[in-house]
Parts: sequence; structure tokens; C-alpha cells
Amino acid sequence: MKTASLMSPIVAEPYAFPFNAAECALLVIDMQRDFLEPGGFGAALGNDVSLLRRAIDPNGRLLTAWRAAGLPVLHTREGHRPDLSDLPRAKHARPPGQSLRIGDRGPMGRILIHGEPGHALIPELMPLPGEIVIDKPGKGAFYATDLQTHLERLGTRQLVVTGVTTEICVQSTVREANDRGYDCLVPSDCTASYFPEFHVAALKMIAAQGGILGWVTHSDYLLTALSAS
Repeated sequence: MKTASLMSPIVAEPYAFPFNAAECALLVIDMQRDFLEPGGFGAALGNDVSLLRRAIDPNGRLLTAWRAAGLPVLHTREGHRPDLSDLPRAKHARPPGQSLRIGDRGPMGRILIHGEPGHALIPELMPLPGEIVIDKPGKGAFYATDLQTHLERLGTRQLVVTGVTTEICVQSTVREANDRGYDCLVPSDCTASYFPEFHVAALKMIAAQGGILGWVTHSDYLLTALSAS
């Protein structure tokens, strides 16, 4: 495996992202079976999981190139302890009126519970040995996790953030990262939402006002930069 030593601008909105491979990590958010597969929690809520699955192939291509460049990869999984001790009441109460909630038994085991089949990352994007997996109880990847400790150890100052869903866990993580001083780049085709209009709006929010939260690009531009390394 080679190690990239690449500094180059990447085409992005609202302006070119100053990509520094030596200080950048890829953070893949919640590509889990409960969200992306038929029979999971997302489908049980009446969502069309095919809308999320559009992000699988772009993530796969980016992961392959990122790994080949020798750059760090981190994955997250949203979920809770089997005794639900880390599940806030307000989160457990949603969505109201639904027959299935977090912790209930569904087609893939107990919904969003550590160790259950639905909690697992999808087979197409499984972590390689040595890649960090962050188990998070909230929407943002920094809340109640050791993500920042890992990033500090890696010397990370930039994050490429992908995964699902754009307007919830991806955007929450970008907001948390921005508050902590990280420059965030979001490849639009590597994120997805059950609601296409929310996907578009969330990306606009990130890049608005001169990049108030970060930058938005397409993975093709990242792949081109990585191939040059």
C-alpha cells in the first residue's frame, strides 16, 4: 500500500477545497443494514431504501481509491446497548404511532442494538482489518464517542464525510466537526436520504454563506485527485 502525499485543490462548492491528503481522513457514516436493506428499520418506517442504496457504489469506489492511497478510513454505526441504558427517552419515543421502535425485535433482530444483524454495516462496505469503527448512540459521530481522540492521534484536520442520511447523521456530524475546527468535504453522490428534497437542502446548507459548515463536491473530483497521488 502506498502512502499519499498529495496537496491539491478539489473542485467544490462554494470554492475549491484545499485537499491535504496527509491530514485528511474518510469518515463513512452509518451504512448499516437497518437503514439500507429491505426488512430493516428504515423500510419498516415506510421508507424506500433504494434511495439510500444509490450511495453504495460511489462509496465503494471512493473507499477503494482511498485505501489504495494509504489514507485513514473510519466507519460509524448508530446503535445502543442491549439494556437500552444509552437510549434517551425522547429518542425511544420516536416515531410516535409506529409499531416498531429502537430495541424492538424486527426482521433483522432487535432494531439498532449492538451485535444484532441489522446493526451491522452492509456487506458491500465492510471495514478492513485495522479500520476504526465508531459505535455512536446519537446522530452526530462525536457525541458520546472517542472519535475525536482517534482523529487527534491520526493528525487529522480534514474530513471527507459520506454515508446516510444526508440531512440527519451526515449533517449532524459535519456540524459537530465544524465546531471542533475540522474542514469537511461532502461528496454529494456518496450521501443519500429517504427524502431527495432533504438531501439537496442539506447539501446547500453545508456550502451556504461561503462554506459556513464545509464544502460539497462529487466523488469524481476526489477520485481524480487520488489517482494523481
